[in-house]
Amino acid sequence: MRQVLLLLLSLALLPGCASSPQAAPPQDPAPPSADLVIHGGTVVTMDVERRVLEGGALVIRGSRIVDVLPAGAELPRAARTLDAQGHLVIPGLVNTHGHSPMVLFRGIADDMALMEWLNDFIFPAEARTVDADFVYWGALLAAAEMARSGTTTYCEMYYFEDQVAKATAEVGLRGVLGQTIIGFPAPDYESPQAALKGTEAYLQRWREHPLITPSVAPHALYTTKLEVVRQAAELARRYGVPFQIHANESPAEDEAVREQYGATSVELLRREGLLVPRTLIHHGITLTQEDRSALAEAKAGISHNPESNMKGASGLADVAALRAAGIAVGLGTDGPAGNNNLDLFEELDTCAKVHKLAAKSPTAMPAKEVFAMATREGAQALGLGDQVGSLEPGKLADVVLIDTRVPELTPLYDVYSQLVYAIKGGHVRHVFVHGEQVVADRELTRVDVKRILAEARRLQQKVLANLEAFRREKKQGR
Repeated sequence: MRQVLLLLLSLALLPGCASSPQAAPPQDPAPPSADLVIHGGTVVTMDVERRVLEGGALVIRGSRIVDVLPAGAELPRAARTLDAQGHLVIPGLVNTHGHSPMVLFRGIADDMALMEWLNDFIFPAEARTVDADFVYWGALLAAAEMARSGTTTYCEMYYFEDQVAKATAEVGLRGVLGQTIIGFPAPDYESPQAALKGTEAYLQRWREHPLITPSVAPHALYTTKLEVVRQAAELARRYGVPFQIHANESPAEDEAVREQYGATSVELLRREGLLVPRTLIHHGITLTQEDRSALAEAKAGISHNPESNMKGASGLADVAALRAAGIAVGLGTDGPAGNNNLDLFEELDTCAKVHKLAAKSPTAMPAKEVFAMATREGAQALGLGDQVGSLEPGKLADVVLIDTRVPELTPLYDVYSQLVYAIKGGHVRHVFVHGEQVVADRELTRVDVKRILAEARRLQQKVLANLEAFRREKKQGR
């Protein structure tokens, strides 16, 4: 009996028995304070100090970067973590000039002067082929190419720009997208006045979109009357949107504009007071010191397109003088019909090397400065410098991860050397825009690429048929 009582007493003293207080239920862990933490990679911030953080981390909440941490820092709880060991983590690239649907004209005409290329091939092909369907699928194809090669923000101008905006948003890229206004009947508008009216409606439809910045884009002063350009500039000023125009692209353009107006393009824009806020000049090859001073005073940006300009033998912009004047210079591919690709990494490599050749100096255009043109400086040229172009707290989470664990990128000594002279778009592995992953392991996450390619092949047959008809008519003198 005594043994039974001792046993009952010992059981009563065990934890969890009725005589002990009830244990508190386990507490739920604290909710995540971040949506995504990218950690363990080499973070190339492109902030003012150009910090490069080996083994650093990005903390992302919603659409924005909330923290950039050095190696060894305590990481916050996150809904998702991504191990970036062996990767460069860079700001999304910024392509400051293009005509994205023209990817469907890639390779139809090469190795000829700019005006011949435009007047004998591009303009006729556009007149016969371009419609809303063509522009939509062409823009999707181009956006897919850009996303897979690390471009997260791009600026362009074309026809049916509503369709470009729709395609860009579907892929998940950020776009500064200009509705083209031109001085002859275009595929979307029969007259410049109709184009101006349509452009205003376009601005109203897209100006509140988180990814799309609509803009006003008179093509050039050699294709568009000065009075129309004046109305376009006023429209951009009134809505506070970018005003983009081709200007000083070649000596041939200078001659054509001077013959009509007694001045070259930027000189005329300056004289007429049309360098409105958020002006972006595409090319700017033949600018004078007076032009550069005027652009700097107006806080205008320049898009530098070395590969396109080299291919057309148009000349080379004096980027060193532009930057010395305080002008933000971004890199652009121009349209894929005249480049012939949308890989901004190739543009980086070309830009650095051609300026060394032109200056006869291997120290001209160092890699770090060229990479800035494709990131923070390109964003500044587009008027988006406070939003994108660097990896800093408060900036939008446009982030690219590059896998360096391949033979052609091993060993890695200097990140800027690798980014400018060695890396190509095919090394891009993951891409985030506005905090959302749009490329995962080189696959687009939001669109059906097989469908896009099939539609592109369908439209190729339409282009070929229309070109053949044009050549027959030209041969017959019609």
